[in-house]
Amino acid sequence: MFHKILIANRGEIAVRIIRACKELGIASVAVYSEADREAMHTRLADEAVCIGPPPGAQSYLSIPAIMAAAEITDAEAIHPGYGFLAENAEFAEIVIASGYTWIGPSSESMRTMGDKVAAKDKMKEAGVPLVPGSDGAVYEVEDAKKIAREAGFPVIIKASAGGGGRGMKVVHAEPALAGAFNMCQSEAGAAFGDDTVFIEKFLEEPRHIEVQVLGDTHGNIVHLFERECSMQRNNQKVLEEAPSPFVDEKTREKLCEAGVAAARAVDYVGAGTIEFLMNPDKSFYFIEMNTRIQVEHPVSEWITGVDLIEWQIRVAYGEELAFTQKDIKKKGHAIECRINAEHPFKFTPSPGTIELYHAPGGRSVRMDAAIYSGYSVPPFYDSMIGKVITHARDRQKCIRRMQRAIDELAIIGVTTNQELHRRLLANPAFQSGEFNIHFLERWLKEMNA
Repeated sequence: MFHKILIANRGEIAVRIIRACKELGIASVAVYSEADREAMHTRLADEAVCIGPPPGAQSYLSIPAIMAAAEITDAEAIHPGYGFLAENAEFAEIVIASGYTWIGPSSESMRTMGDKVAAKDKMKEAGVPLVPGSDGAVYEVEDAKKIAREAGFPVIIKASAGGGGRGMKVVHAEPALAGAFNMCQSEAGAAFGDDTVFIEKFLEEPRHIEVQVLGDTHGNIVHLFERECSMQRNNQKVLEEAPSPFVDEKTREKLCEAGVAAARAVDYVGAGTIEFLMNPDKSFYFIEMNTRIQVEHPVSEWITGVDLIEWQIRVAYGEELAFTQKDIKKKGHAIECRINAEHPFKFTPSPGTIELYHAPGGRSVRMDAAIYSGYSVPPFYDSMIGKVITHARDRQKCIRRMQRAIDELAIIGVTTNQELHRRLLANPAFQSGEFNIHFLERWLKEMNA
């Protein structure tokens, strides 16, 4: 096994990886910006190296600084976590070319699935269901109009290199298509350095369902069932759960088979997520793959008993998965609430010093966080400061357990979104499982009306 791993990230995911390393007997190296000098991940790791000023572009996105830290600490492997450089194929290639092990998929897999047009081509070959629309990139307005008419309005124009909800335009009628097409091309070129776009039918009332996959270097690929990720605002997830309350066993089997087929199409190694949109009639379509660990991975871990971070490390070392698909059983229900340092309804960031922090406890409650009493939340990064995860025998019990956990969680000194979660967990539509990706934004508008 590796003797030392460098974690090229910060916050709760860096802490999560450090803990996995300790349990595997592996030394860990934290990297940190000047703003994170007193961060928990720097305190828990065996070694910590400052890699630059607070802005992410000068620290956590600085490949030369991270590689220098790996060299001076004699690390063997680099784990990118999520965000920052986690899906940067060039970084993965540099890591490998420099003699280190990259804890993640191959750069080829990352490039293919990071290019939405190339990814759709691969999925079509693999027989994975695709949203009706263009077969590939669309370059001319007249071609866009023809494709949109065939798919039927509304349609969505997407930047091939986009992600995180950026580089997208929804068009409800043909007169607005030309302007939206040109604008999307322009924005894609400016934001991603690639103005390639494609067109899909816009599904008006879908759910966002994703399948967790795990592959090794011996050709084995398994799934850890699906997650429900429809609770979103501005294309950013707020609460996730596993399994989905909407998916029946017959649909689940088809969905998870499609997820494994998608991963196998790019010879995927490590932990990854295949994202789908699902219609009210339970038809589903591939939208993209995240070639990294996800924020919401704990809910999949809890319903299956598989430690995804541990197996990311083991697979990168060359170990074969110690289980087959038939060994992975779905047990109970899990929910994750993202805890952000922000106003619960205005969503304005709330950096500052945490005067008091008390984590929730009790049976089947997990808190993944990187905060402590006296910690100063910096203003330079994402506002998420932790995640509360609960598990129970069924969904209703899990909801009640999460309500208790949110009430027990105490964070004084900065404003958090706990009240949003309190109200959401008590909402009848959420409790019944009758919602889609538009539910949260519509509900927030009603509350603010």
